[in-house]
Amino acid sequence: MSPILDTINTPDDVKKLNLQEKQKLAEEIREKIIHTVSKTGGHLASNLGVTELTIALHSVFSMPEDKIIWDVGHQTYVHKLLTGRKDKFDTLRTLGGIAGFPKTKESIYDCFDTGHSSTSISVALGMARARDLQEKQHDVVAVIGDGALTGGMALEALNDAGNSKTRLIVVLNDNEMSISKNVGGISRFLTKMRTKKFYKKSNNFIRKILEKTPMIGNPIILLARKVKYSIKQLFLPNMFFEDLGFKYLGPVDGHDIERVEWILRLAQKEKEQPVLVHIITKKGKGYPFAEKNPDKFHATGPFDEATGKSEKEKQLDYSHVMGEKLVELAQKDNRIVAITAAMADGTGLAKFKENFPDRFFDVGIAEQHALSMAAGMAREGLRPVVPIYSSFYQRAYDQVIHDVCLQKLPVVMCVDRAGIVGADGETHQGIYDLSFMQIVPNLVLMAPKDFKELEDMLTYAFSLHEPVVIRYPRGGQAKEAFTKHEKIEKGKAEILQEGKDISIIAIGNMVEKAMEYAKSLQKYGKEAEVINVRFLKPLDENTLLKSIQKTKRVITIEDNILKGGLASSVMELIVRHHLQDITIETYGYPDAFIPQGSVEELEKIYGCFPSLEKEMRKRKENEQARNFIKIQERRG
Repeated sequence: MSPILDTINTPDDVKKLNLQEKQKLAEEIREKIIHTVSKTGGHLASNLGVTELTIALHSVFSMPEDKIIWDVGHQTYVHKLLTGRKDKFDTLRTLGGIAGFPKTKESIYDCFDTGHSSTSISVALGMARARDLQEKQHDVVAVIGDGALTGGMALEALNDAGNSKTRLIVVLNDNEMSISKNVGGISRFLTKMRTKKFYKKSNNFIRKILEKTPMIGNPIILLARKVKYSIKQLFLPNMFFEDLGFKYLGPVDGHDIERVEWILRLAQKEKEQPVLVHIITKKGKGYPFAEKNPDKFHATGPFDEATGKSEKEKQLDYSHVMGEKLVELAQKDNRIVAITAAMADGTGLAKFKENFPDRFFDVGIAEQHALSMAAGMAREGLRPVVPIYSSFYQRAYDQVIHDVCLQKLPVVMCVDRAGIVGADGETHQGIYDLSFMQIVPNLVLMAPKDFKELEDMLTYAFSLHEPVVIRYPRGGQAKEAFTKHEKIEKGKAEILQEGKDISIIAIGNMVEKAMEYAKSLQKYGKEAEVINVRFLKPLDENTLLKSIQKTKRVITIEDNILKGGLASSVMELIVRHHLQDITIETYGYPDAFIPQGSVEELEKIYGCFPSLEKEMRKRKENEQARNFIKIQERRG
């Protein structure tokens, strides 16, 4: 363990260090994070970029009395190392280990759970108002990145906070990145603020002139204020924040601990209005590979620390397959456009962006805007595709209902990272979309069993003139691709294997698990009928009813919560048609938030698939019951 980091157990220990020791601590923390993340995977570049800022925050503010809310929260590794979690840091993002995001149940120094973007200012304002009502005096700080500032919620909060005059500090961590390179007007605005450095000099110059001017009543005072306002607009466009009601401080170098501490203490002294502190940082700072490719090292799997190369060879995944097929389709149909919410690479749109730059739109971290814009495009005859992670589609739910489906507009919504994603934990698991999407009217909801079916579904989606959702998981398909692929027909399921004993009904990549289980049952003389639902909405009721009535025993498998998903739909079907003497087993996730861990670990813990052990136990219990009945009959 590094010498200075060894001595840090609470933020109070950071306060005892001199400047040179803090600079050495920053080096040690970077080494620790790089070494750990190279083994566990995680968010590397963002944490390396906030090392000095985090040290400065803990030097100036006193947690847990003061509150620091981290927007998104993936940049809190440094914070965790400084708040008593360094000895467990090697368990980062593993089952039962340190979380990759703030968790109130993990530490008293984590004052709010975060995982999604653009929420911190709203939360901080709520905490600050609660503080004032309770007549307390502590500081409340929101740390938000420039990428997150593109989110509409952040702007709503800035508007409210500025108008409220509530004592609040917003630290703008400006590194010109979200996950991909930042885009849009906010990004250009901040770029101007970084490059214009004449404000303070010019402001002092004007003040000296005014001091020499005879002050004859209010007209001259008003004139002086107008001149000052004009100078600000001319040399530094920070008027946006000041006009909202914030006192603007900065920008300063976020890797200069002394300067950052100085400006934070300046912000701390302001008691009459909220303050925005503008800090300039470099994403990936201190690790050349991450500095050169911050987007690649934003969220990374395990890698070779010496070379920066991934330990796992990049494999074909659903996102890439979707992107490749979309390019192929777009070459034939110039109405097709693609929209991303700051995740072009993560959602497989990099090639589309390269081939059709005029038909590609990165709207920043603004999922709500993305869906409403797509609705506008669809209304005017275009065919928009909007790939967004499942956990982030939650943020645009009203737009899916109100702007897309209410008007039955042909928007193709690709729900990426559906199902369990693993180490990012509760805030990122994509296990709710089947439930919240299938209750929306005018919506077609599909999920492919493999890459080929994803391509077929994407092609089919453009033949429809209505809203379509295609949901698929993170990563690759089954090791052995399916050989059977029936033509996609609306609301038509696919029978992959016929049988008379059990109906196994599955959706998406869970169809692979259904086939595996069906094959294992054959060893015990059980003939299972395997149905690839393909469409959860509209559901193929005729195919399912025939199978269920034949076998009288049903198993459903889905990578979604059981409530409101495939299991619920099948049970509703059974009840609605008054089917009698049906046995049903459902496999999926409970009505709960699923913690971090590998996909395999979580599937095992939550019993997501039927097992032969359970089947044999049930068979044995049935055999015992039959024998008992025979004995009783003989005695009778």
